[in-house]
Amino acid sequence: MPRQIRKKRKPVTKQKSNRSHINIDLGVVVKYVRTLLAMIVMAISFYMPAAAAQSSSDDGLQVMQAFNEQAEIQREKFELTENEKHRILFYMGVVLLVLLCATAYLGLSMVMEGKQVFVAHMVCAGLTVTLAFAHAVAAVVWFFPF
Repeated sequence: MPRQIRKKRKPVTKQKSNRSHINIDLGVVVKYVRTLLAMIVMAISFYMPAAAAQSSSDDGLQVMQAFNEQAEIQREKFELTENEKHRILFYMGVVLLVLLCATAYLGLSMVMEGKQVFVAHMVCAGLTVTLAFAHAVAAVVWFFPF
């Protein structure tokens, strides 16, 4: 059987000093504290805009509601009733018929009697076509069911 060799141990002596046995590096501590503070600041900075946005969005909603109420009041002032729309289209139709008759009269007087009223005939024809187009658009916008 082989013999085991024992190592001799040094006797343990207690050292009396003011320092503890843990060696602390001041640079590591500063880095750790700096990182911790940065994390706290970032957490607070992520929370603060969210809280501010929530309160400002509530204020924004109130402002938008005030503008919408004003717009609704303005819209009600200028909104036409069904009867007023019919009356406007009727007046446009009457003027349209008068212009159409004037255009026809001027055209016939040029052909039948040889009068020089070509410019007046063209002006009346242009006004007639423009008013006819406006009458048709107003009727479709107001009364065609979309």
